[in-house]
Amino acid sequence: MKKILNYIAGEFQPPDSKTFLENYEPATGDIYSEVPDSDKADVAMAVAAAESAFSSWSQLPIAERSRILLKLADLIDEHQDRLAQAESKDTGKPIALARAVDIPRAAANFRFFASAIVNHSSSAHVMEGVAVNYTRQAPLGIVGCISPWNLPLYLFTWKVAPALAMGNCVIGKPSELTPMTAYMLGELATRAGLPPGVLNILHGLGPKVGQAIVEHPRVKAISFTGGTNTGRIIGKLAADQFKKVSLELGGKNPNVIFADCDLEEAIRTSVLSAFRNQGEICLCGSRIIIEASVYEEFKEGFLKQVRELKVGNPYRDDTAFGALISEDHMNKVLGYIHKAREEGGTILVGGGRIHPEDLGGYFVEPTVIEGLDPDCSINQEEVFGPVVSLIPFSSEEEAISVANGTAYGLSCSIWTRDVSRAHRVAHRVQSGVIWVNCWMLRDLRTPFGGMKQSGVGREGGDEALRFFSEPQNICVKQ
Repeated sequence: MKKILNYIAGEFQPPDSKTFLENYEPATGDIYSEVPDSDKADVAMAVAAAESAFSSWSQLPIAERSRILLKLADLIDEHQDRLAQAESKDTGKPIALARAVDIPRAAANFRFFASAIVNHSSSAHVMEGVAVNYTRQAPLGIVGCISPWNLPLYLFTWKVAPALAMGNCVIGKPSELTPMTAYMLGELATRAGLPPGVLNILHGLGPKVGQAIVEHPRVKAISFTGGTNTGRIIGKLAADQFKKVSLELGGKNPNVIFADCDLEEAIRTSVLSAFRNQGEICLCGSRIIIEASVYEEFKEGFLKQVRELKVGNPYRDDTAFGALISEDHMNKVLGYIHKAREEGGTILVGGGRIHPEDLGGYFVEPTVIEGLDPDCSINQEEVFGPVVSLIPFSSEEEAISVANGTAYGLSCSIWTRDVSRAHRVAHRVQSGVIWVNCWMLRDLRTPFGGMKQSGVGREGGDEALRFFSEPQNICVKQ
C-alpha cells in the first residue's frame, strides 16, 4: 500500500492530522494507495515555507529560473514511462494515451514557459523631454493552483509552470482522486534544483484543504480547473478578498458538421473528440450537430468506428478506451444514459457498464444517442463521460442556435470546406476556442478558456504570464 505524502519546504511529510484517505484504482476498483487528508494546518505550513522562499526565488535572474524549469522538463522526459504507468493506474486511462499525450505535455509546459520568460518583453512609454515610463510584470507572491483528475500532471503543470516562471511560489493541490504524479513531481522538482518552499504540493479534499488555500489571506491568486459549481464557490470566496482568480470550468461542446465537409475526416476526428480519455476531457465534443442531408451517412460511419473502439485493460498498449475515474462518476454517467432513455432517446450503441477481461473496475461502453431534443438534460448538462448525442439541423442559422443553446461556451469544432462559412459561423458561436476542420490542435502561445459558465479568464502564453503577475508602472522624470 503506497502512502502518499505532502511536499512542503522541499520535504515529504504526512498531514498534520496524521489521517489519510483511500485511493482507488479505477480499472480494478481496489484500494492501492493512501492520500493525505490535509487541512488548514498544512496550508499554514506551506504558506510559511513559500513566504521564506519568495524573496530569493523572485529575485533570481530569469535565466537561472529558466534553467531550473528546463531541467525539470528534462527529468519528466527521462521518467516518462514511470510517470505514464502511474497516471494510467491513477486515472484508468490507456497507458498509451498517458505515454503519448499526458506526460510529454507536462514536460512541454515547463519547457514552454521556461523559454517564454527569457523572451518576454516589457513596454516603455517616453514622454519627450519629461519622463520615461516602463512597465514590469511583478510576481504576485504566493499563488494557489488547484487542478482536476482527468489530466492530472498535464493540467497541474499547465498552472504551476507559468506561476513559477514569473517568480511566484506555489501551493498546488491536485485532485485527491489522482494524486500520484503530482507526488512524484515533488521528487523531480528537488532533483531539478528548485529551492525548498518554491513549490508546495498538498493533497486532500477540496472543501477542506482546497478551501483553506483559497481563503488564506497570504495567497494572492487562485487558478482553478474543475466543475462549474466548485468554480462558483471559489469565485465568491476569492472576491471577498479581492484575489485574482482564473476559472477553467465545464463544457458542453458542439461539433458542427456541414454537408460540404470532408466527411471521412469529420467522422474520424469526431470519434476521437467524443471518446478520447473516456470522454473525460472538458474539450470533448459531446453534441454532434449534423446537416440533415448527410445525417444518415455520417451516423453510419460514426457508429462503425465507435463499435471498433477497443475497451479494455488500460495497461495494454492496444487499448483505446479505459475505465472511468470512480464508482460515483460511473454511476453518474449511467444515470444520464438512463435519463436519456426516459426522455425518448434511442441508444444506437453502448449504454451500459461492462467488465472487460473480468476487471472489476468502472468501465462504461462508448455510448451514442439520437432522437433527443436539444433542450433535454443530456444535451444541456456536462456528463463528462463517454456519451454523445447526434442532432440533425437544416440550416446554418439552426446549427448556430443549437450550438449556442447551452449555459456553456468552452469549445466548438466546425466542419466545412467553405472558408467564408467557417469564419462566419466561428464568429457567431459563443465559445472561447473554435477549431475548424480539426480538434485539439493546441498552440501553447494562444489564449485558452471559455465563455458563459465555462469560466473566467484565460490560460496559456502571455495570458498566463500576465495572470501570475501584477503590472507595475515606473515613471522616471528626465
